[in-house]
Amino acid sequence: MKNKGIIIFIVILMIIVVVAGGILIYQILNHNTNIENNPNNINNNEQNPDSEDEKLVVEEKEPEIFKGNERPIAVMIDNHPKAWPQANLNKAYLVYEIIVEGGETRLMAVFKNQDLQEIGPVRSARHYFLDYALENDAIYVHHGWSPQAERDIPNLRVDYINGIQESAKDFWREKSKSAPHNLFTSTESILTIAKRKGYDTTSNKNSVLNYVAYDVDLKEKYGIKEDKTNQIIENIIDSSNSEQTTVETQENISQNENTSQTTTTTVENMEELQNSETTSENNQNVSNTKTKVIKASTITIPHSSLEDVQYKYDEETKRYTRYAREKLQTDYSTGENITTKNIIITMCDNYTLNDSENKGRQGLDNIGTFDGYYITNGYAIPIKCTKVARSSQTQYKDLDGNTIEVSDGNTFIHICPTKADVVIE
Repeated sequence: MKNKGIIIFIVILMIIVVVAGGILIYQILNHNTNIENNPNNINNNEQNPDSEDEKLVVEEKEPEIFKGNERPIAVMIDNHPKAWPQANLNKAYLVYEIIVEGGETRLMAVFKNQDLQEIGPVRSARHYFLDYALENDAIYVHHGWSPQAERDIPNLRVDYINGIQESAKDFWREKSKSAPHNLFTSTESILTIAKRKGYDTTSNKNSVLNYVAYDVDLKEKYGIKEDKTNQIIENIIDSSNSEQTTVETQENISQNENTSQTTTTTVENMEELQNSETTSENNQNVSNTKTKVIKASTITIPHSSLEDVQYKYDEETKRYTRYAREKLQTDYSTGENITTKNIIITMCDNYTLNDSENKGRQGLDNIGTFDGYYITNGYAIPIKCTKVARSSQTQYKDLDGNTIEVSDGNTFIHICPTKADVVIE
């Protein structure tokens, strides 16, 4: 009996071992089958052990030129030849150039997030520059003012700093230049005075321009593949009643006198381009858009018979070098050439004020919609520039009514007469 019990125990034990082994073998085979059917499971489990809790976050790249909430500072800059070279124009995210008395122009450089030891030479305020300080929500810095500016600054509630009212420590004269073309200041001095006067030094106002974090390719965006534009371009939009601006190249002028109301382009290697799908799509875009791209290697902007500005495009740097009165413009502090990524031209008229001082001071008809141009990366497009009130931001749109995208970089904005013979070639 004793031996029989041992045998039964051994048999039961063997059955348990066999069953357990069978279960183990089944599990192994089933696991291998799952791996064969779903080879990505191992990688997914290894790479994302906490996939329910962790998500991939892709940060959208933002433009660098207008980052942060530091409030802009707008400084009136002397542009008389005796004031050249000026200090730190390359550090301004915007520079406005507008005519003043005597056919001269004055600049307003707008800075943000900058620590600059020298800005200048600083000159006096003109009332129409206030419109552009306001649209940038900028602290307005100047040295003296016209009667019109003195009147408008409090009426428009402009936060201002008048260097005449400040110490020589904050607004000083450089001996290397002659007065009145030698007054300088710094961002540190401006911010110290602004805080003393109780001004906000931060701002959440959006930028005037629609900056994007990449280089805008106007040729590709508007679907045009030509390398040349050999045509006088006149009266770009017939729907506007405003006086139109003539932009002309120097080539084929006599040949195109009878066709000056249209825009014709010369396309090199057209047969080759037509074989590509991209060209077909772009040609479709051309037929659907009013906006036409112009080759823009050299731009000439005559503000007056006295002040003529020119920009020349550098293919390597993708920037425009500035010239004024045929002289290369350089920086007072660094010696570098003055360059810009973007150029905007707004065509609106100035006029001579009839005031008691009879100094030939100017006014500006800048409320309304005006023709203009946006230029970047070697190309230009005609645009419409609309300002509905002095403190409102100017809207810059292409001829199809879309807000233009502006390359991430500094911009010179030229406001010049409607009859100015602007040349883009």
